[in-house]
Amino acid sequence: MEFIMSIDALAQTRADFRFLLFGHDTVQCAYYLARGVHCIVDFSEIALHKERLRHAKQREGVVLRYGSQAFKLQAYGSGSGYPFVLENAELRIECGEFNNPSFFVTFRSQALWQYGTQALHQRFMQWVDEVGLVSVKPPSLSRVDFTFDYHLPERDFDLASFVSLAGKDSQYRENGTEQTFSFGKGDVMLRVYDKISEIAQQSDKVWFFPLWGVEAGVWRIEWQVRKALLKRFGIRTMDDLFERQADCLRYLAAEHDSISRPNQDSNRSRWPLHPLWTDLLTQIDALEGLGVYREIDAAAVLQERLMRVGISLYGYAKRVAAIECIQQRRDFIDLDETLERIGRLVYRIHDAPTWKSDVEKRINDMRLGL
Repeated sequence: MEFIMSIDALAQTRADFRFLLFGHDTVQCAYYLARGVHCIVDFSEIALHKERLRHAKQREGVVLRYGSQAFKLQAYGSGSGYPFVLENAELRIECGEFNNPSFFVTFRSQALWQYGTQALHQRFMQWVDEVGLVSVKPPSLSRVDFTFDYHLPERDFDLASFVSLAGKDSQYRENGTEQTFSFGKGDVMLRVYDKISEIAQQSDKVWFFPLWGVEAGVWRIEWQVRKALLKRFGIRTMDDLFERQADCLRYLAAEHDSISRPNQDSNRSRWPLHPLWTDLLTQIDALEGLGVYREIDAAAVLQERLMRVGISLYGYAKRVAAIECIQQRRDFIDLDETLERIGRLVYRIHDAPTWKSDVEKRINDMRLGL
């Protein structure tokens, strides 16, 4: 008897994916802090530094140290009404003595993946005690981005495969190929996107590659969840987050959004789940056993950045060679001659004092993780 495989069954066999990582990629928390008797954080001094930056028309900011932490004070305030913005490798602080809450902290992606959300919160609170700030009210989470990364060499779903309670959806294409599917806005937003393409085009998060163990075919499922939904599940503090995040994620993945296998049924909610989504539900059920601490090799990150700079320089060298060939009506210029010409070109515009100050600035920025 001839065996005929159904279309759905055939699609099921083609599913090829592997779960890689779960973690928090952005965490924002409001801290209600006041200056204690021996506080060394002087807002009037910070204001003076900012005013000097403004008068000097210096946009790069200035490095300030309070206790064990160094920050770059930016020359601007925040769009949400805070007069001061302080940044380093682990966090971005928007603050103001008379704002309520007085500190609004965004924990940075790389630090979250390296140390974990709870550890970063504890480090921040230790710094608060160290500099003499005092908590007058428990901190309150404002936003958490929950992410699940999968190795997915071949995507076999499209916009029509999603079932969502969100009223707004969109997709982004690059060269005719879908790279991002987005659903919702405000309190809950789901994004499913090609993380490799995003890193190549928009970010410097090359340190993800050793965490994943692959450098191609990575898709991210990411929910951006804000305060209203967090409060619905009783998630207000960092302790609440780890006690109740699984409940919030089960709702998001089981009721709010899903990727399905479309069929002839007019009721989309009855479509069978895509095996990728079935695995996602399994990962959420096992959430208590998943950690977000990952070892990130800082030296390897710098080497990876250096290699990518080298790739860019190599591309520019080819362009210089092409320009020289056209200008001199030559057929070919080799790499050695091209590098010699690039050296002469660079020395024509080189200014020693500017070089020194700009290199020092970049060193400081890299040490602060900026």
